[in-house]
Amino acid sequence: AGKAFRKFLPLFDRVLVERCAAETVTKGGIMIPEKAQGKVLQATVVAVGSGARGKDGEIQPVSVKVGEKVLLPEYGGTKIVLEDKDYYLFRDGDILGKYVD
Repeated sequence: AGKAFRKFLPLFDRVLVERCAAETVTKGGIMIPEKAQGKVLQATVVAVGSGARGKDGEIQPVSVKVGEKVLLPEYGGTKIVLEDKDYYLFRDGDILGKYVD
């Protein structure tokens, strides 16, 4: 995956994320059919842009860093395929929050 990101770098306030895998088994061991699985809203940040320019011309850095887990909106984002893996591109302002350990 490291080589894929040398070929693609998000611009401005864009964030490239990889969605986490959907839960396929419940805690009790019951298999969940694909149609019943909810949309995965949690993702890991894999690349970030440099930031957007504010009204004063200063660059405002992106609020997340590579490796952080974030919460995404249910809809939106641009799907990108890099080396046969699906990634999604979101604006920094579209990300709902980040998980803190």
